[in-house]
Amino acid sequence: MADRLKITQIRSTNGRPAKHGRIIRSLGIKRMHHTVEHNNDPVILGQIRKVSHLLKVEEV
Repeated sequence: MADRLKITQIRSTNGRPAKHGRIIRSLGIKRMHHTVEHNNDPVILGQIRKVSHLLKVEEV
């Protein structure tokens, strides 16, 4: 498994629970199609799992 993950927001948080928007912001994503890289650890994977329908995740 890769050490880093590239995470991109592909769907909007409009009309979603506020918690989903807070999770997206805590990942460091600021807007649609914005990409960030994070280490592959359980905390990040848990956040990704909660909002996986809004994200595209790639291993780097």
